[in-house]
Amino acid sequence: MLNILTLFLSYLIGSISFALVVGKLFYKTDVRNYGSGNLGATNVFRVLGKKGGIIVAIADILKGTVACLLPQILNSSVNPIFCGLFALLGHIFPVFAGFKGGKAVATATGVLLFLTPFGTLTGFFVFILTLILSKYVSLSSMLAGIAIFIYSVIFEEKVMIALSLFISVLVIILHRQNINRIISGTENKLW
Repeated sequence: MLNILTLFLSYLIGSISFALVVGKLFYKTDVRNYGSGNLGATNVFRVLGKKGGIIVAIADILKGTVACLLPQILNSSVNPIFCGLFALLGHIFPVFAGFKGGKAVATATGVLLFLTPFGTLTGFFVFILTLILSKYVSLSSMLAGIAIFIYSVIFEEKVMIALSLFISVLVIILHRQNINRIISGTENKLW
């Protein structure tokens, strides 16, 4: 029963849409009505500005990490990887926001930060480098996911390889419209 509760709480933590909370509470704005309509940090950055975007990004990262910490907090035997996956599902399909959330990049970062800190650092460097060169957050996110997967193949065990592969594929699938826009030259640049 405790294990089920742990997974359920992981999903609920992931379901907290900080883009919605920050937008409505501090900016009186529902970000779903602007920009891409996405409940993620990038859309908040574009709609509400740098401060709002940074707050949401940090909060989304933290909820991924907190979900992975739940087994320790609750003294349950659930593998933190499963808590991370449930948090990702919560972010993508949030019960508190009509099951329409974000693309889970920041939340996945929080999960991976807990599970593979050096892999996440590798992904972060790839993200920043790609963002500087291309100015595309979507491309930077996808390449960072691939970089973490490559790191996992070299340095991690099979379960982390499988998780990083799943996350990188998930991020690419969730960004398929962005890929089409990058190819057609219509994707929005960060600046």
